[in-house]
Amino acid sequence: MSAELDALTVVNQLRDLAADPLNRRAIVEDQGCLPGLILFFDHPNPQVVYSALLAVRYLAECRANREKLKGELGMMLSLQNVMQKSTSPGETKLLASEIYEILQSAGKEEAEQAEAAAASCRRKAHFFLGSNNKRAKTVVLHIDGLDDSVSVGRTRRSLCEEALLKIRGVISFTFQMAVKRCVVRIRSDLKAEALGTAINSTKVMKAQQVVKTEDGGELVVPFQEDSSVLVEENTDIPDYLPEDESPSEEQDKAVTRVGSVTDGLGWLSTAANFLTRSFYW
Repeated sequence: MSAELDALTVVNQLRDLAADPLNRRAIVEDQGCLPGLILFFDHPNPQVVYSALLAVRYLAECRANREKLKGELGMMLSLQNVMQKSTSPGETKLLASEIYEILQSAGKEEAEQAEAAAASCRRKAHFFLGSNNKRAKTVVLHIDGLDDSVSVGRTRRSLCEEALLKIRGVISFTFQMAVKRCVVRIRSDLKAEALGTAINSTKVMKAQQVVKTEDGGELVVPFQEDSSVLVEENTDIPDYLPEDESPSEEQDKAVTRVGSVTDGLGWLSTAANFLTRSFYW
């Protein structure tokens, strides 16, 4: 396995672990993971850079982590370098600038002030995504066939990830494997049917939308079989588009745990060992 593939595998796993609120303090307190994530900001693979930024964005959701993140050697300078680097994709610059503003505002008494600073930064960087970039929305999918079984050498979850990553307008997604659900953040101008079309194209899974009823319950609504929704595919951007609005208020609800806490800490140790072997501190 190539070093670049190893780096992408490790940073994606750290990103997934950071998505779980229960892992965020442990990652920040680890002696190797946080410095490694900072070094990944300068990686030649743009997907590695974006995943590292997204992991740090998740870590910054925990206000108790922000002072530590801000004070970590090279953090703020590396974020500035990503923002100013001419070869950085626009969405990568946007995410880096959002993190930078959140960390700059660390230590303020009111959390609203931190989010206001991030929102101000997003407005300044709005041109990176064009005038059609509106507020994001969340779509909950129930996916029949979503499990750990292998299909054509890949797990069903991997097939689902690949299908979603091809859709231009998908911001981020998290899985709830136990209940066969996927919570997807998308731009408001993207139709939910596009998600169903992409997942149904795998031929081994079928997606339905979960909507809330007026009495607070849930209703699973199938997508129309004859729906011909045009799916615009990603071609030259990293795995995820950035959040158009801060997910801080919804993150703890939208993200499910990636394994147990014990599993997460074990993987942190593995990641730290990889980072120690790969870089000179």
